[in-house]
Amino acid sequence: MTDLFDPQTRRETAEQYFLDGYNCCQAVLLAFMDVTGLDKETTLKFASGFGGGMGKMREVCGTVSAMTAIAGFISPSVNPEDHDAKTANYALVQAFASAFKEKKGSIICRELLGKKKQEALESPEPSFRTPEYYKSRPCAATVGAAAMIIAGYLKDNDYICKLETDF
Repeated sequence: MTDLFDPQTRRETAEQYFLDGYNCCQAVLLAFMDVTGLDKETTLKFASGFGGGMGKMREVCGTVSAMTAIAGFISPSVNPEDHDAKTANYALVQAFASAFKEKKGSIICRELLGKKKQEALESPEPSFRTPEYYKSRPCAATVGAAAMIIAGYLKDNDYICKLETDF
């Protein structure tokens, strides 16, 4: 039997999605569609604006946005009166963010890219994905780190994939 949540495999999958041209948030979410239960098109639409630290504003890294979204599927808070569920969800989001910050040094896109805060926004035009682009950015490894954190959590907590139990 294969290890459904092998962190290394999930890392490689997420990194490959990024290298295929998907943004950082999309790459991580695509690697966990079996957890979210979302189809590919919905996943891509949902995550499309989170690349580049939210629309290339270089704020919260898209991988952290993906981790936050996935936390909502792992530990959902759907009833506004369920204080315990909301607490559990926020705790998981904080745990994911802390683990990411410990590995990568920040959860802020511009800091991960070694940029200083700018007065004006960058152009919203996405960068062309060239070999030079990939060499100049830590994004593929950042995507991989997020995927490993999520997979490690799922593996350590004996998470049962929703899709396996829905049939």
